[in-house]
Amino acid sequence: MNPTIELLQSHRSIRKFSDRKIPGELFETLIRAGQSAATSNHVQAYTIIHVVNTENRRKLAELAGGQAYVADSSDFLVFCADMKRSTDAAERAGAEVVRGMTEQLLVASIDTALMAQNVAVAAESVGIGLCYIGGIRNNPAEVSELLRLPEHVYPVFGMCLGYPGQNPELKPRLPLASILKEDYYQDEHDQAQVAEFDSTMREYYLARTGGNKDTNWSEQLKPLFTSKLRPHMRGFLKDRGFEMK
Repeated sequence: MNPTIELLQSHRSIRKFSDRKIPGELFETLIRAGQSAATSNHVQAYTIIHVVNTENRRKLAELAGGQAYVADSSDFLVFCADMKRSTDAAERAGAEVVRGMTEQLLVASIDTALMAQNVAVAAESVGIGLCYIGGIRNNPAEVSELLRLPEHVYPVFGMCLGYPGQNPELKPRLPLASILKEDYYQDEHDQAQVAEFDSTMREYYLARTGGNKDTNWSEQLKPLFTSKLRPHMRGFLKDRGFEMK
């Protein structure tokens, strides 16, 4: 196995960071690595807000659900899907721009995720840890106001970056056969594979917590599907100009 694959398979979320700061030149190199990610039609439909202001970091930590590492990490980024820059440019070039299309929302969100993952891999390759913060979408309107995001831009997720202050175990993943299908979607073996994975995850949680967490993958999923998860997002995106026409 080559070093790149080993790096990709060793990803862990880091939620405790040392006091060591990421040098500015290295930080910019990581962002440039992110820019090299694939992008639909070269749109590059993303903007990254590097949150440096201490008070804003504290507010974002609260808005994201009280996640202290948002404020404690060396650097905190908010990755935003941005259709403003490109549509404005096309309009200046003489196009009769149509805004608010569902495909524009998808392109911007996918571009942003691809860019962020490049940043993540680049960071881990030089010993920097990270944690994605989906909790940014708990209060997206407040986050947008704090970061002064214009219409046709929305915060997709945050990312803590810093030198690790912990060494967590690797979290198991689903069996390859569960997520890799040949020619067609086939799920006749999924139930057995999930049951096997549930056993693996129960052992993982028991070992990680010294026997204090007795649960599995399926049990952990229940809160995600027994309530309406972030029902405000549809209205928020419409307010942002993503009308999903």
